[in-house]
Amino acid sequence: MNELITKIEDYIDRHQDDAVHLLRQMVQQPSIQGNEKGVQEVVINKLEKLNLKTDVWDPDIEELKKHLYFVPSRTSYKGSPNVVGVWKGQGGGKSIILNGHIDVVPEGDRLSWTHDPFSGHVENGKMFGRGTTDMKGGNVSMLLAMEALINCGIKLKGDVIFQSVIEEESGGVGTLATLIRGYTADAALVPEPTNMKLFIKQQGSMWFRVTVEGRSAHGGTRYEGISALEKAVKVHQAILDLEKRRNEIISDPLYKSIPIPLPINIGKIHGGNWPSSVPDLVTLEGRIGVGPEESMNEVKNELRQCLAQVSSQDTWLKDHPASFEFFGGQWVPNGLEQDHPFAKLVSSHYQELVNKPITIEASPWGTDAGLLGKVGGIPALVIGPGETRVAHYPNEFIDLSTMILASKLFARTILDWCEVSSN
Repeated sequence: MNELITKIEDYIDRHQDDAVHLLRQMVQQPSIQGNEKGVQEVVINKLEKLNLKTDVWDPDIEELKKHLYFVPSRTSYKGSPNVVGVWKGQGGGKSIILNGHIDVVPEGDRLSWTHDPFSGHVENGKMFGRGTTDMKGGNVSMLLAMEALINCGIKLKGDVIFQSVIEEESGGVGTLATLIRGYTADAALVPEPTNMKLFIKQQGSMWFRVTVEGRSAHGGTRYEGISALEKAVKVHQAILDLEKRRNEIISDPLYKSIPIPLPINIGKIHGGNWPSSVPDLVTLEGRIGVGPEESMNEVKNELRQCLAQVSSQDTWLKDHPASFEFFGGQWVPNGLEQDHPFAKLVSSHYQELVNKPITIEASPWGTDAGLLGKVGGIPALVIGPGETRVAHYPNEFIDLSTMILASKLFARTILDWCEVSSN
């Protein structure tokens, strides 16, 4: 086995430049929501070169609507294909899903970027560009691992199912569509940017909207009105108090290095219509974290009760309570036992590869591992190259040596989990 691993890793080392070229091709396709087709064509071309059985389809929104966990992010997914490539095993071994999302968030203000965000510029061992770290670099790591195994003439007992999915940034429609289509396996690996830490638990999250009413008046006699903004400040403080209470009871050691394990963030506020008028309506939009062991419905009820309580304690809000709804993105929480065979296998191969123990944590954000685990019933782990601190930021980058390290880890994991066939 050691000789086989050496052969595989020599292949990976010799094809680093090819991997960098592939990543640049993928980054140069700006695969923001609704514009995924170009980059998926790059992926399809790669899968076909590996002679994998390739499945390409646009998720059917009518079919998705029938599913409990579907949250629509748009009215149609036409022209936004999912891509799956299957490397069929010889039989008798465990199967694995390699799941990576291909969509990226918008680049934002281009003036904040040192280089064009879709250039794939390489400098000092790093590639810069939107999606390098989140998470096209991880996808390339998986593809290079598969390529190395295939081109080294290895035959596996179990199936390897590579998934390049859309819409993770909006809640996971692409991965949900793969589950509806029948793709399942004995384990799943999601290479989100963890800086090669192993996340055995992933937080979920939900978007919500709170609307606060006031009473308009002229700004010169503002005391005759009721400022929706001032009432919204009270509501916001109540939400912060709820966040504090929720996090005070967390004792999971996997969250020990995270200052706020389950954040509640208000990310958008809108209100008022004239500088000289008292605002009569303010909306707050945010996201609430859901712990790996929590029910999404229970967390919804906690937030609902919080808003009902703050409304009951204010003279105006008592008669004009803040209204509340969940909308848009939601990410399902997930968790796997640290002693699960798949987690132990990944951990042991990491230690063999870098000669030090792997860091095991819980993620402070949601991933498609939630859908794979909770909906698909598939043991799912998150580990990948790249760093969360640069994801969604200007000048996003990935350290290319870490991308190659991840590829070696993934190759070892696939080889051991799916087992080499003697046929």
